Amino acid sequence: MLHRKIAIIAVGITILMFAVAGCYKTTTIVVNPGSQITTELSFAKDIVPIFEKSCSASSGCHASGGKAPDLTAANAYKALTDGSYFKASDPDNSVIMLWLTGKKSPVMPLGAGPNADINANVYAWIKQGAKNN
Repeated sequence: MLHRKIAIIAVGITILMFAVAGCYKTTTIVVNPGSQITTELSFAKDIVPIFEKSCSASSGCHASGGKAPDLTAANAYKALTDGSYFKASDPDNSVIMLWLTGKKSPVMPLGAGPNADINANVYAWIKQGAKNN
């Protein structure tokens, strides 16, 4: 009888753990985050530092020899262009923005999820034509 009660409690706890884990929110979608940015953004001065801080240097994920695209300062623009990760002047349909806003999995940056400041700058840069400036 005692073994049966313990088994029922164990099953109940297991079901509860799966229910709680299934309710965890990992994605926040930000729509048009950089629409209000009107100053021209520079890829080298405004976008590369974001990639270095969040994607290549600190995490190592998108560093040379790591996961594509290579977002190191020397290779980022070519990697993004060659891999068709953005559509110039069309941030809403750019793969990089889909990842950054959580509309495409995995949400970037990994572990941190969507970041309004990062998203706004990358969005505005793409909307401005995604220039290599």
